[in-house]
Amino acid sequence: MDDKTRLTELLQPYLNNGQFYLVDLQVVGRQGGRIKVTILLDSDEGITIDQCADISRRLGGEMDEANFFGDSPFTLEVSSPGVDFPLAFPRQYVRNIGRQLAVVLTDGSLHRGKLEAADEQQIVLNIVPEKRSKTKQKKDAEAGIDVLSGPTTLPYDQIKKATVEISFN
Repeated sequence: MDDKTRLTELLQPYLNNGQFYLVDLQVVGRQGGRIKVTILLDSDEGITIDQCADISRRLGGEMDEANFFGDSPFTLEVSSPGVDFPLAFPRQYVRNIGRQLAVVLTDGSLHRGKLEAADEQQIVLNIVPEKRSKTKQKKDAEAGIDVLSGPTTLPYDQIKKATVEISFN
Protein backbone atom coordinates (compact mmCIF):
# COMPACT_ATOMS: atom_id res chain seq x y z
CA MET A 1 0.00 0.00 0.00
CA ASP A 2 1.49 3.38 -0.99
CA ASP A 3 1.84 6.41 1.32
CA LYS A 4 -1.16 8.25 -0.15
CA THR A 5 -3.49 5.29 0.36
CA ARG A 6 -2.24 4.73 3.92
CA LEU A 7 -2.62 8.44 4.74
CA THR A 8 -6.11 8.55 3.25
CA GLU A 9 -7.14 5.66 5.50
CA LEU A 10 -5.48 7.25 8.55
CA LEU A 11 -7.30 10.53 7.83
CA GLN A 12 -10.82 9.03 7.70
CA PRO A 13 -11.67 9.30 11.43
CA TYR A 14 -10.89 13.04 11.32
CA LEU A 15 -13.35 13.79 8.52
CA ASN A 16 -16.33 13.78 10.94
CA ASN A 17 -18.43 11.25 9.02
CA GLY A 18 -18.30 13.15 5.74
CA GLN A 19 -18.52 16.70 7.12
CA PHE A 20 -15.05 17.26 5.68
CA TYR A 21 -13.75 15.70 2.48
CA LEU A 22 -10.33 15.21 0.96
CA VAL A 23 -9.66 17.45 -2.04
CA ASP A 24 -5.97 16.65 -2.56
CA LEU A 25 -3.16 14.81 -0.82
CA GLN A 26 0.50 15.02 -1.82
CA VAL A 27 3.61 13.39 -0.43
CA VAL A 28 6.93 14.72 -1.73
CA GLY A 29 10.59 14.32 -0.81
CA ARG A 30 10.70 10.62 -0.01
CA GLN A 31 14.32 10.19 -1.26
CA GLY A 32 16.12 10.45 2.09
CA GLY A 33 15.31 14.10 2.84
CA ARG A 34 12.54 15.73 4.80
CA ILE A 35 9.14 14.49 3.64
CA LYS A 36 6.37 17.02 3.07
CA VAL A 37 2.75 15.89 3.36
CA THR A 38 0.16 18.38 2.10
CA ILE A 39 -3.51 17.63 2.74
CA LEU A 40 -6.27 19.84 1.35
CA LEU A 41 -9.66 19.46 3.03
CA ASP A 42 -12.98 21.15 2.46
CA SER A 43 -16.61 20.95 3.56
CA ASP A 44 -19.93 22.20 2.26
CA GLU A 45 -19.71 25.15 4.67
CA GLY A 46 -15.96 25.66 4.28
CA ILE A 47 -13.27 24.73 6.77
CA THR A 48 -11.67 27.07 9.30
CA ILE A 49 -8.02 27.50 10.19
CA ASP A 50 -8.78 26.17 13.68
CA GLN A 51 -10.39 23.02 12.24
CA CYS A 52 -7.36 22.45 9.97
CA ALA A 53 -4.97 22.99 12.89
CA ASP A 54 -6.91 20.54 15.08
CA ILE A 55 -6.89 17.84 12.40
CA SER A 56 -3.19 18.50 11.72
CA ARG A 57 -2.26 18.14 15.41
CA ARG A 58 -4.25 14.95 15.90
CA LEU A 59 -3.23 13.32 12.60
CA GLY A 60 0.42 14.37 13.03
CA GLY A 61 0.46 12.85 16.53
CA GLU A 62 -0.97 9.61 15.21
CA MET A 63 1.59 9.56 12.37
CA ASP A 64 4.41 10.08 14.92
CA GLU A 65 3.11 7.28 17.17
CA ALA A 66 2.78 4.91 14.20
CA ASN A 67 6.30 5.85 13.01
CA PHE A 68 4.60 6.42 9.65
CA PHE A 69 7.73 7.28 7.64
CA GLY A 70 10.19 5.31 9.78
CA ASP A 71 13.12 7.50 10.85
CA SER A 72 12.50 10.09 8.12
CA PRO A 73 11.44 13.52 9.39
CA PHE A 74 8.26 14.94 7.89
CA THR A 75 6.26 18.15 7.72
CA LEU A 76 2.46 17.94 7.73
CA GLU A 77 0.35 20.74 6.27
CA VAL A 78 -3.44 20.60 6.49
CA SER A 79 -5.36 23.44 4.88
CA SER A 80 -8.29 24.37 2.68
CA PRO A 81 -7.76 24.39 -1.08
CA GLY A 82 -8.07 28.17 -1.39
CA VAL A 83 -10.08 30.04 -3.95
CA ASP A 84 -7.50 29.61 -6.73
CA PHE A 85 -7.46 25.79 -6.50
CA PRO A 86 -9.51 24.12 -9.27
CA LEU A 87 -12.91 22.76 -8.31
CA ALA A 88 -12.81 18.97 -8.25
CA PHE A 89 -16.06 17.69 -6.73
CA PRO A 90 -19.77 18.39 -7.28
CA ARG A 91 -19.97 19.55 -3.63
CA GLN A 92 -17.52 22.34 -4.44
CA TYR A 93 -19.56 23.50 -7.43
CA VAL A 94 -22.76 23.58 -5.37
CA ARG A 95 -21.05 25.74 -2.74
CA ASN A 96 -19.97 28.21 -5.44
CA ILE A 97 -23.36 28.74 -7.13
CA GLY A 98 -23.71 32.44 -7.94
CA ARG A 99 -19.98 33.01 -8.40
CA GLN A 100 -18.05 33.67 -11.60
CA LEU A 101 -16.10 30.69 -12.97
CA ALA A 102 -13.46 30.20 -15.63
CA VAL A 103 -14.07 26.77 -17.16
CA VAL A 104 -11.73 24.97 -19.55
CA LEU A 105 -13.48 22.18 -21.43
CA THR A 106 -11.87 18.95 -22.62
CA ASP A 107 -11.80 20.39 -26.15
CA GLY A 108 -9.51 23.17 -24.85
CA SER A 109 -12.07 25.99 -25.08
CA LEU A 110 -12.26 28.50 -22.23
CA HIS A 111 -15.61 29.88 -21.05
CA ARG A 112 -16.36 32.44 -18.37
CA GLY A 113 -19.69 32.95 -16.70
CA LYS A 114 -21.83 32.80 -13.60
CA LEU A 115 -22.46 29.38 -12.09
CA GLU A 116 -26.26 29.11 -12.03
CA ALA A 117 -26.75 25.50 -10.88
CA ALA A 118 -24.87 22.29 -10.08
CA ASP A 119 -25.81 18.72 -9.24
CA GLU A 120 -24.07 15.34 -9.22
CA GLN A 121 -23.82 15.11 -13.05
CA GLN A 122 -23.43 18.65 -14.44
CA ILE A 123 -23.35 22.39 -13.98
CA VAL A 124 -25.25 25.22 -15.63
CA LEU A 125 -22.95 28.11 -16.50
CA ASN A 126 -24.42 31.39 -17.76
CA ILE A 127 -21.66 32.03 -20.29
CA VAL A 128 -20.74 35.57 -21.21
CA PRO A 129 -19.74 35.53 -24.89
CA GLU A 130 -16.31 36.98 -25.58
CA LYS A 131 -16.05 40.05 -27.76
CA ARG A 132 -15.06 38.94 -31.27
CA SER A 133 -14.46 40.83 -34.46
CA LYS A 134 -16.84 40.33 -37.39
CA THR A 135 -14.03 38.56 -39.25
CA LYS A 136 -13.55 36.09 -36.37
CA GLN A 137 -17.32 35.54 -36.15
CA LYS A 138 -17.48 34.81 -39.88
CA LYS A 139 -14.48 32.41 -39.75
CA ASP A 140 -16.01 30.53 -36.79
CA ALA A 141 -19.35 30.26 -38.61
CA GLU A 142 -17.66 28.96 -41.77
CA ALA A 143 -15.69 26.41 -39.73
CA GLY A 144 -18.87 25.24 -38.01
CA ILE A 145 -17.67 26.38 -34.60
CA ASP A 146 -20.54 26.97 -32.20
CA VAL A 147 -19.93 29.80 -29.76
CA LEU A 148 -21.48 29.04 -26.40
CA SER A 149 -23.40 31.81 -24.67
CA GLY A 150 -26.15 32.18 -22.11
CA PRO A 151 -27.17 29.39 -19.70
CA THR A 152 -25.28 26.30 -20.87
CA THR A 153 -25.36 22.82 -19.35
CA LEU A 154 -21.88 21.31 -19.01
CA PRO A 155 -21.50 17.69 -17.84
CA TYR A 156 -18.53 17.16 -15.49
CA ASP A 157 -16.89 14.78 -17.98
CA GLN A 158 -16.55 17.71 -20.41
CA ILE A 159 -14.86 19.95 -17.81
CA LYS A 160 -11.07 19.77 -17.74
CA LYS A 161 -10.57 22.55 -15.17
CA ALA A 162 -12.80 25.07 -13.40
CA THR A 163 -11.71 27.86 -11.08
CA VAL A 164 -13.58 30.57 -9.22
CA GLU A 165 -12.80 34.05 -10.54
CA ILE A 166 -12.50 36.73 -7.91
CA SER A 167 -13.78 40.17 -8.84
CA PHE A 168 -13.01 43.29 -6.86
CA ASN A 169 -15.95 45.54 -7.71
